[in-house]
Parts: sequence; C-alpha cells; structure tokens
Amino acid sequence: MPYIIYIAIALVAAAVGALVMRMVQKSMAGSQAKLILDNAQREAEDLRKSKALEGREEALRITTEAEKQANQRLSKVQSVEAKLKNRELQLNQQQSENQRTHNELEQTRANLEAQFAVVEKKKAEVEKLQRTAQDTLEHISGMSSEEAKEKLIESLKDEAKTAAASYVNEIMDEAKMTANKEAKRIVVQSIQRVATETAIENSVTVFHIDSDEIKGRIIGREGRNIRALEAATGIEIIVDDTPEAIVLSGFDPVRREIARLALHQLVADGRIHPARIEEVVAKVRKQIEEEIIETGKRTAIDLGIHGLHPDLIRMVGKMKYRSSYGQNLLQHSRETANLCAIMASELGLNPKKARRAGLLHDIGKVPDEEPELPHALLGMKLAEKYKEKPEICNAIGAHHDEIEQTSLLAPIVQVCDAISGARPGARREIVEAYIKRLNDLEQLAMSYPGVIKTYAIQAGRELRVIVGAEKIDDAETEKLSAEIAKRIQDEMTYPGQVKITVIRETRSVSFAK
Repeated sequence: MPYIIYIAIALVAAAVGALVMRMVQKSMAGSQAKLILDNAQREAEDLRKSKALEGREEALRITTEAEKQANQRLSKVQSVEAKLKNRELQLNQQQSENQRTHNELEQTRANLEAQFAVVEKKKAEVEKLQRTAQDTLEHISGMSSEEAKEKLIESLKDEAKTAAASYVNEIMDEAKMTANKEAKRIVVQSIQRVATETAIENSVTVFHIDSDEIKGRIIGREGRNIRALEAATGIEIIVDDTPEAIVLSGFDPVRREIARLALHQLVADGRIHPARIEEVVAKVRKQIEEEIIETGKRTAIDLGIHGLHPDLIRMVGKMKYRSSYGQNLLQHSRETANLCAIMASELGLNPKKARRAGLLHDIGKVPDEEPELPHALLGMKLAEKYKEKPEICNAIGAHHDEIEQTSLLAPIVQVCDAISGARPGARREIVEAYIKRLNDLEQLAMSYPGVIKTYAIQAGRELRVIVGAEKIDDAETEKLSAEIAKRIQDEMTYPGQVKITVIRETRSVSFAK
C-alpha cells in the first residue's frame, strides 16, 4: 500500500512537473514571438522611412532635371526669337532698299523712254534726208543705188587683184633673191618633222613568249599585274590575240627596253605579282642606266674624245636607244664623227675638235626633258651648259642652218651629217608608206581646178604639175605652186623638202602645103 501511494505521488509529481514545464515553454515561446514581431515592425518602419527618403530624392532629381531642360529650351527659344527679330530687321531694310532701287529704275526707264522717243524722231528725220539725198544722187548720176554699188564693188575688186598681183610678184622676187636661205630653212623644218608611219614603226617593241598561257599570268587577277607593270615602266602593254607575242608601245625607247627586260626576267622567274614587278623594274632601270653610262664612256674612248662632262657621256649612251628612219642614232653620230675627222684632216683643221663636234651634233635628240626647241638649238644650249668650246657649240647649233655658221667646223659637220644619213642603206622607209606618200602628193595637186596631170618624181622630192593653158594663165601658175606647197607643208609629213613645179605651155601647130 505504501508503495502504491509512493508510486501515485511520483506519478502526480511527474505530471505536475510536465505541466509546469509545458507552461514554462509556452511562456517562453510567447515572449520570443513578441520579440520577433517587434523586430519586424522596427525593420518595416526603417524600410518605409528609407523608401520614403529615396522617393523624395528621386522626385527632387526629376524636378531639377525638368527645370534644367525647361531653362535650356527657354534659352533656345529666346535665341531663335532674337535671330528672327534680326532677320526681320534685315528684311525690312532690304525691302526699303529694293523699293528705293525700284523707284530709281522706274525713273531711269522713264528717262530712257523719253530719250528713245527723241532718237526715233531723229532717226526718222535722218532716213527722210537720206532718201532725199539718194533720190537726188540717182537723178544726177542716172543710176540706181544697186547699180552704183555693183560698179563700186567691181572697181574695188579690180584694184585689189592688181594690188595683190603686184604684192605677190614683189614677194616672189624677194624670195628668189633669198632662195638658197629659204630652201635651207624649209629643209630644216621638214627634217625635224617626224613622219607618222615612222613614228608608229619606232614606237613599239614586240615581246615574244613561249605560250599564250603566260599572257594570263602577265595580266593577273582583274588586271592588277599589267596595271602595275604599266605604272612602273610608263609603257602601254598590249595583250591581244596575236599568238605568242605581246606588244610594248611607247615613244621613249629607253622605257620600252626597261619594260622588255623586266618582262623577260619576270617570265623567266615565274613570280609575277605587283611587289615583284616593282622590284624587278627598279633593278632593270638601274642596270639600263649603268649600261647607258658605260656605252657613252666606251664610245668616247673608241673615238679618242676626252674630257666630256658626265651628263654629255650619259646622253651619248642614250643615243643607243634612239633611231631616225631606222638608222641608229649612236651609229650615225659615230659615223659622222669619223667623217668629220677625215674631212678636217684633209682641210688642215683640227681633227679632234671635228670628231668631238660630229659626235655631239645630235645630242639635242636625247635630252632628259623635251622643251619646244629644234634639236640643233637644244644641243647647242646643252653644249654651252656643259662648257664646250664656242666653235663646237656653233657647229652643233648650225648643222641645220638655224643659226649663222661662225667657224669652219660648222659646214664640215653639216656635210658629214648629210653624208651619213644619205648613204645607201643608212635609212629605211616602209614601202607601203612610201607609195602612199607619193599617191597623196599627186592626189593633193589633182584636187585643184585646171590641173591636168601630176607626177611625183625623185622619190617624192619633186612634184610636177601640168595645167591647161586655156584654164590658167601665167600669173595663176605662181599662185598655184605656192598654194600647193603650203598645203603639203601643213597637211603632210615627209623627210627633206618637196619641190613643186607647175608647167603651163601653149602649142600652136600649122602645116605648110
């Protein structure tokens, strides 16, 4: 029994303890929840205050920005308004100025109209007086105004013809007195003119290739290789359907030679592109320049000429790449120099000076620049520039009679130059061009009225023109020959000079029976 009581008491104590524990735990949970709620409320209040502060700051920033933009727009509006006011003021001033100008123009127009009316009135009076005077003159002379005008024109024509014929005769007489000098001048002008056919022949070089496949590599993608080669050499490269050939076209023979050698190296090497092209062209140009100088030095040494200026030696070397009617200029100059030395020795003159003048007589054909001067005068100026002796300079400048010959070397150089150019086989001319030139000469003369027949003789150096005696008189034959000569000189290209001979004859035949 006591044990049961003890157990019951223990059980009751345990239950009371558990109840007390639950009550304590419940009390502690309530206080913790309150604490959490208080913290949450405080945090919410802080967050609300922070957000409210941020909102006020954002509102303040937006308000400030809006005021700033409004001020800027206001300033722009005020600036535009000021400009409009200034423009309006200018327009008002311009309008007032235009109005004043308009008033002045109206006043001027009124004055001009009044003056025009006065002029018209005076004009009518003058015309009336002129008609009266004309009627009086016609009545006195017994001819109308048209008849008097025709008679006056006829008389003026006769006087003009007489004066012109007299003037022409005077000119021809004077020309005959100075015929030799005038003929030499014409020859010089003719020699310096280059025939078109010869220019074409001497302005191209043909580059031969093994196969047409190389043409595509030379042209390159979108033509970049051929454009680079043309830009580097200054030569036009023509790639057409001609089998295994490319044409290099240009008037400078040195550039053509540079292009030919550069193209040969590029094709042999196989690497063809713009950078390689520029490199090869520069290398070949340097080689050609060295070869030119070496050729000039070797020529001077071969001829025994010493003390030439380096620039003159270079010009002598450039003659190797220049030709005239197929005759190499360097070979021609060497030949002329040797002829001059021989002739000077025969005449008892200094052969060294003669040889020097003969070698340099055509240096005006190979200058670095191309001034508008005949090659003889240009060569003389170059010789003077490089301190050559006066008699040598004169011989160079006078070998085409463009200046007066002041030394005995001048006629020697002139004669030897003609001998070298005129010897058999020295110069050549295309047969087709030669025949065409003769036909053109004859057709040109046949285009004149009264011409019956024409003959080009002496290899085109003389043109015989036969005219009808009943169609052209003796005075007109002189005029015809002068006109034909002028047309040939203006319209045709030819070497040397052309002599025009107009022939008019009258034959009277009778028979004695």
